[in-house]
Amino acid sequence: MNSQLTKSCFVAATILFGAANVSAASPTLDKIKSSGTVTMGVRESSIPMSYTTGDSRFDGYHVEICRMILADIKSNLGLSTLRINYQPVTSQNRVPLVQNGTVDIECGTTTNNTARAKTVGFANTLYVEEVRIAVRANSGITSIAQLNGKKVATTTGTTSVQLLRKNEKATGVNFDEVFGKDHADSFLLLESGRADAFVMDGSILAGNIANSKNPKDFKIVGEVLATEPIAIMVPKNDPEFMAAVNASIAKIVANGNMPKLWDKWFLKPIPPKNIVVGLELSPATKNAWANLNDKPAEDYQK
Repeated sequence: MNSQLTKSCFVAATILFGAANVSAASPTLDKIKSSGTVTMGVRESSIPMSYTTGDSRFDGYHVEICRMILADIKSNLGLSTLRINYQPVTSQNRVPLVQNGTVDIECGTTTNNTARAKTVGFANTLYVEEVRIAVRANSGITSIAQLNGKKVATTTGTTSVQLLRKNEKATGVNFDEVFGKDHADSFLLLESGRADAFVMDGSILAGNIANSKNPKDFKIVGEVLATEPIAIMVPKNDPEFMAAVNASIAKIVANGNMPKLWDKWFLKPIPPKNIVVGLELSPATKNAWANLNDKPAEDYQK
């Protein structure tokens, strides 16, 4: 990233965050300031993006970024302390919980798309995902066409199997869907032989494989089904809070922290088992850092 871009990001962060600082019209910021607490939506098994490390503790790439954002907001609001309440969410309830105000900021693995953007807001993207297929290494499955007549697992409330069905290479391919209640449950369907494949975000597949008893028994195969922006969710119609979140994101990028965060969560051992996900930085994610935006998934398919 060139120095001019870094300087521009920092200036943008200063302007936007300053604007959020003087605003008194944000219901989310007002609630955080008056209560001294904030509720962060987190996932339990979206390794390494957002997951539990045990004993009601949560961590991950998006969780750490959200903590950095909230530290800026705490300072900006003049709070001496800010308690973070971690609220586990699922693929089914994450949007409603942000929409109804139960969750102030959702830091999981949610795709920014136009349908969801009608009811919630999405911050600028810091991770661009590739939807892939995981299978058992000895299955012989290497492509979409070989899923014909197979059982394909996905997580309830996600878009992955819809993407598989829409893929042009899936024409004439008939398979049965089996659903897991969360990503760990979906992977268990594959691991236990109740599913022949698991379709999901590449990071989630890689994380679950790395965390399994025998990682060498599984592999990610086939065509990239879709490229999707995964973004932090915030309440809709709260532009001041959105400005504060995006200003903090711009500052994180300008300070050169994104490559360090990627290295920490995707390429080095992570808690609690010191597994290595081993997912290299993609050009699409690197481009998202260099050109901060909140474009929905539909723009990535054009």
